[in-house]
Amino acid sequence: MELQLRYAPKPENAAKFAADIVASAAEVSGVTLDYGVESLALVDGIMEALRADGVRIDQVAETLFGFGCYVGEVLVRNSDAGAAWQSPNAKELEWFGWPMVVKVSDDNVCNPIGKAFKRFENGQEDSLAYFHAVFTRAGGSAESTESAE
Repeated sequence: MELQLRYAPKPENAAKFAADIVASAAEVSGVTLDYGVESLALVDGIMEALRADGVRIDQVAETLFGFGCYVGEVLVRNSDAGAAWQSPNAKELEWFGWPMVVKVSDDNVCNPIGKAFKRFENGQEDSLAYFHAVFTRAGGSAESTESAE
């Protein structure tokens, strides 16, 4: 699936994608996203509403990319361990398939963009709020392959 993105999909643009989705959520859904951890439950709710409306993934792919960037920004902005966006290495790119990942700790990266797509596809079983909890408990000690997307 080829995405029509407003900015290049690079780590330095993640905050722009997130800011755009914050504005869209307010305008379209009347939801205020404040980059707090609790706001991830609101994103879960928006995604569930889209699913209930029968929207197809290809119809909202760019939106899902934006929500993935928002999830990553929540990780980065609320991290005590210095989480940061980065370009994936070759192995991570092959594994995750996205050009941006979040380094949660020295030996742990996660894929919030892939997780947003998975959340849309699978529903609540792939909760974004739970994803955040997994990657922030005990300093992000979850293995990168566990809940990798």
